[in-house]
Amino acid sequence: MERWILYAIISMLFAGFTAVIAKQGLVGISAELGLTLRTLFVCAFIISFGLLSITPSEIKNLQQQHYIWLGLSAATTAGSWIFYYKALKMGDVATVALIDKGSVVVSVLLAWLLFKEVITLRMIMGAILIVAGVFLLSKK
Repeated sequence: MERWILYAIISMLFAGFTAVIAKQGLVGISAELGLTLRTLFVCAFIISFGLLSITPSEIKNLQQQHYIWLGLSAATTAGSWIFYYKALKMGDVATVALIDKGSVVVSVLLAWLLFKEVITLRMIMGAILIVAGVFLLSKK
């Protein structure tokens, strides 16, 4: 197994735990306070990780495009987290998490448009099933 696949699987497992743990953490507080507190913890963890694993020479290689693209990524992450926490506070964990995974379809389409990544019939069928699942889950 290639290392990136292992990393993706580990990411999937952490993300699965995140929703359940967050829902429990939101008991008795607002989604906004919960998200703010969680983000402070994430910030501390990531800064610690960076201090342990980034070399000073790598920092010197940063260019304006890195700041622009990663800043945009941070803005979209913030938007995603804000609405995810609002949905998580009001809805069921399983339903919110499954609908959120519809983002896979958006990512596939953007990767095709921007990076010219190949979309196979298998990927199209998977995307159709994801979209169908999102519609099925969003109906009460």
